[in-house]
Amino acid sequence: MNKALVSPSILSADFVNLERDVRRLFDWGADYVHCDVMDGVYVKNLTFGMPMIKAIKRISPLPLDVHLMITEPERYLDEFVKAGADIVTFHPDASRDPEAALKLLGDRGVKRGIVINPDVKLSDYISLLPECDVLLVMSVYAGLGGQKFIPETLETVRAGRQFISEHGLNTIIEIDGGVGASNAGICRDAGVGMIVAGSAVFNAEDPKAVVDALRGQE
Repeated sequence: MNKALVSPSILSADFVNLERDVRRLFDWGADYVHCDVMDGVYVKNLTFGMPMIKAIKRISPLPLDVHLMITEPERYLDEFVKAGADIVTFHPDASRDPEAALKLLGDRGVKRGIVINPDVKLSDYISLLPECDVLLVMSVYAGLGGQKFIPETLETVRAGRQFISEHGLNTIIEIDGGVGASNAGICRDAGVGMIVAGSAVFNAEDPKAVVDALRGQE
């Protein structure tokens, strides 16, 4: 059975008790803390920025997986790295120079990658994959909550997996949006190596069991 890393999104945590919930992720067996940064410009919603990342880094027993849904992410990459991001992914269609952004992150020694929305063609950015540690495929539209998983996005996963295999890359494919225990298996089978989940974990009666199911460790 294919296994995957699990990166629960803290947007579904209890922000009044955020430290408690961040620490619980380790107890539940998660691998990363997924941090969704939205600027209200590239996406409609507005979440948090560097100060929150810095605060979470101070108390998190797990590394931080930071997804930037912001316009011109290159303006803030250094600040997110300094705040404690261990993985930084951004939308190349929001960047003036995604190649330079990936190089900067590589020079800073953090894992880096690009994010592909359902309405963005991977083929437009597939040449960037040799510089990516992570390819994050959105299985819903970034920045909008309550959406259902879009099965067609698995074609993007498969195309990415084929390119990665053909070029001997170590890039891991991450998926984000509407993924739970019921559909994690088809994601892993398509080539996903890391799963983001929010409410599926935080709202579960047994979050550890859900993390195990997402990983493929039922």
